[in-house]
Amino acid sequence: MPALRGVDLEVHKGELLMLVGPSGCGKTSLISILAALLDPDTGECQILGENMQQMKRQDRAVFRGRHIGFVFQAFNLLPALSALDNVAVPLLIQGTPRQQTEARARQLLERVGLADRAHLPPLKLSGGQQQRIAIARALVHGPDIILCDEPTSSLDHATGHAVIQLLRELAREEERALIIVTHDTRILSFADRIAHMDDGRIVDMSKASPEGFHES
Repeated sequence: MPALRGVDLEVHKGELLMLVGPSGCGKTSLISILAALLDPDTGECQILGENMQQMKRQDRAVFRGRHIGFVFQAFNLLPALSALDNVAVPLLIQGTPRQQTEARARQLLERVGLADRAHLPPLKLSGGQQQRIAIARALVHGPDIILCDEPTSSLDHATGHAVIQLLRELAREEERALIIVTHDTRILSFADRIAHMDDGRIVDMSKASPEGFHES
């Protein structure tokens, strides 16, 4: 059975779109296609006007490195590196000069409230702090699209709200498109739109209400 069936989705800059639905409904497959990590068997995926299926694999990797930031559910921080160096990784991969890279990484660490933790490795940080490091890393190269896979799954209520508030503020200020896969009903009120998925399809699109519930 196909993971996705007839998905038609358009996401706008400055928007926070949340993808919700039962496990196995296709949410992760969808954001993997949006991240140019998977190819759809049929149809097409256009990102910033570029057809991903028409790109060579190497060109797609370069495109992804320039335009897409990904916040992983498990953080995927490098344990041997400091918080500063973890944030700097995307720019270092692109060949950005070290001095410029560190300045940008420190700027993001200050923005996420962790400037005083720049020298510490991930294992010396709390789960919420590690998540903020992962967010800073996803933003350091100025991506047009930010994709998050269950960013609050391991966080308490207050920390989860603070993380989503930060993501939304950064996305809106810099006109980034923000897409969040979540099962966490506590954060739905932060969304501009909520895409409800089931059985590989988007079955409903709604807006969030201030109380955290959603309405069509």
